[in-house]
Amino acid sequence: QVQLVESGGGLVQAGGSLRLSCTVSGRSFYSMGWFRQAPGKRREFVANMNWSGGRTAYADPVKGRFTISRNATTLHLQMNNMKPEDTAVYYCGGSGRWETVPSQYDYWGQGTQVTVSS
Repeated sequence: QVQLVESGGGLVQAGGSLRLSCTVSGRSFYSMGWFRQAPGKRREFVANMNWSGGRTAYADPVKGRFTISRNATTLHLQMNNMKPEDTAVYYCGGSGRWETVPSQYDYWGQGTQVTVSS
């Protein structure tokens, strides 16, 4: 059974930091990514990485503030200098290809709420 389980969300003040984690079990993926969805908006790409080679990509709004990384079984997203517009439910996803489009991801976690207060 494939499972992706996110953790680490919460409430933080603007300028603060949070670290999200996504523990993966049941299979491996070519790439894994973080996406977010704010109320009334579509799910959007945040960052992804190639699981074996360390290739990474970031959405423009988070470049220089967020860092994606991994260890053997867990994907992380370190979020620094957070802004109120970062408020959303954050999801990790797994894909068999290098993708930044949510529809191309095959597996998803349940999501974790991140709220940034001004």
